[in-house]
Amino acid sequence: MGKDKLRKFRENETFSCLIQPRTEEVFGKDHPLKGHWGEKMFGNDRPIVVELGCGKGEYTVDLALRNPGCNYIGVDIKGARLWKGAKYATENSLPNVAFLRTRIEFIESLFAPEEISEIWITFADPQIGREKKRLTSPLFLSRYRNFLKRGGIVHLKTDSRYLHEYTRAIAEQNGLEILACTSDLYRRDSKGTVTESFFEKKDRDFRPGEDGGSASGEASSESYRQLLASPLASVCGRDAIDALFQVQTFYETQYLDQGIPITYMAFRIDHEGPYVSPEWDPDRWER
Repeated sequence: MGKDKLRKFRENETFSCLIQPRTEEVFGKDHPLKGHWGEKMFGNDRPIVVELGCGKGEYTVDLALRNPGCNYIGVDIKGARLWKGAKYATENSLPNVAFLRTRIEFIESLFAPEEISEIWITFADPQIGREKKRLTSPLFLSRYRNFLKRGGIVHLKTDSRYLHEYTRAIAEQNGLEILACTSDLYRRDSKGTVTESFFEKKDRDFRPGEDGGSASGEASSESYRQLLASPLASVCGRDAIDALFQVQTFYETQYLDQGIPITYMAFRIDHEGPYVSPEWDPDRWER
């Protein structure tokens, strides 16, 4: 193990916003924070949003900066990655950001029923050929349902068309309410170049104008207009739609530079009884 990674691990121990439960604390038993995140971690009862597989935590931090009325928890198993987000949150005294280092398989040991308002899944491994490990599989949806508020939303943002189409199929198979769905979040021209994007990646301080236009002109992306007309806009508001384009992970910017389309989907997982695997053609979307 490299010295820099060891340094990050040591520094992680000093961050009060980073929770690192041992396996024996969450395997088959409830963690002390379960049901008490608002009280013990954030000191309030505001809505809590969880990002699964948050990596370096930039998406979690950016959303928290935009929405001080909500609390955000980034979850990942890689301590060296979480170090960056936890360090930023600590140095900037962000009161509504926390990070959790654990396997997502243990998630039910960490969150109580109705404790979480929204879930973000950003650029997760599609786990091709391994459905039980896929973060939108029946197994994981059942886990999320045990702690997500009734009517809570799951957001999926991914470069994997395979994962996107699988998730849409599972939503349709189980009668889940799809609030928004697009196979190419950023409009592209015939050469595959991103055009008319509402997000200007070189301007991290960019904010939309009152009329929804960007600093460089009117936002006319087809997917943006469709999202504004979707049920998601009426549920979450226009600011949430804007954030979809303005907030990007490190990997997302890389995928866009390579001309890879970014997909997005938002749905509710309210469902009685077991979830059923979808009927779909995986070979069509595998790449």
